[in-house]
Amino acid sequence: MKELPTGNGARLIKAGLDPVRVPFDQIPVIDLEAMFSGDAEAKAALAESLRKACTEVGFLYIKNHHFPKHVLEAAFAEAERYFAQSDEDKMQAHVSKSTNLRGYAAMLEENTDPTARGDLHESFDIALEVPADDPDVLAGKVLYGPNQWPENRPAFRHALETYHAEMIKLSHHLLHAFALALGLEETYFDAMVTKPLATLRVLHYPPQFGEIDERQIGIGAHSDYECFTILAQQVGIPALQVLNAAGEWIAADPMEDCFVVNVGDQMARWTNDLFASTVHRAINRSGKERYSIPFFFGPNYDTIVEVLPSCVDEAHPAKYPPISSGDYVNGRFTATFASYASQQQDAPAV
Repeated sequence: MKELPTGNGARLIKAGLDPVRVPFDQIPVIDLEAMFSGDAEAKAALAESLRKACTEVGFLYIKNHHFPKHVLEAAFAEAERYFAQSDEDKMQAHVSKSTNLRGYAAMLEENTDPTARGDLHESFDIALEVPADDPDVLAGKVLYGPNQWPENRPAFRHALETYHAEMIKLSHHLLHAFALALGLEETYFDAMVTKPLATLRVLHYPPQFGEIDERQIGIGAHSDYECFTILAQQVGIPALQVLNAAGEWIAADPMEDCFVVNVGDQMARWTNDLFASTVHRAINRSGKERYSIPFFFGPNYDTIVEVLPSCVDEAHPAKYPPISSGDYVNGRFTATFASYASQQQDAPAV
């Protein structure tokens, strides 16, 4: 086992290409303060903790993340108001009216687990706002484009746009921490996230009572597609479960003033599975309506995601061929959303 420098070499972290997946029974908590203070030694300690969490678990909580609390509260409040509308009102901004999967999706329209019968939640999605006349949109890069918004709900739009903008800021800090955890320069990924595929979802899960069919739960077992996900949950309403190395489902209950972060598929591909893209699901048995806000952060559409040189050697050849970020995510969306898949089949060749 070798050692990798972090930052300016202030501390050495244990490295190696054989991850140790553990039958964890709780999710580690990472203090992100060092990424805002600029202290090199503190960043190195953070990198060591983050690397351990990503190689052993793939899930973690972050605290001291500097995300504005009023922005978080406004997004949850507007989500509750939005989903309380009639189905007819919500369907006015249905995703089928968008070419890039923006807008409202109803119960059971998403099926993250192909062996299941549909997910018991409804959602509203936005992503990076890209004008319809942008060269990337005109070139047919289907995940770029304008957001779709419901009519006469300016507060909802403002809350989500503000939340998205603040999440972009937080994601850059977190990506710097990931770079350090991989023994890279802090800014290694910066040029790859100048126009990120960054999706914000607001979700509503009704409670499930009595005997539950595992094939139809809040969201079926899956991994996420991007580099990482930053999830906001409401304290006191548990639902998220994470699969550990022993095949057991471990609760990732909401913690006050913390986000849940999990490694996504593209980070796993970059690291040759050194960092774990961990399977998870949600079952709302709280007896209450549940609202959550995941933010999925990935690189620019044309970024080629290929195994990092530091994550391969003779004993650990690359497991994955290079693929563009856009092609990877688009393929996963096509497999998950029936209406989106139909749109892509009907679209003319570019």
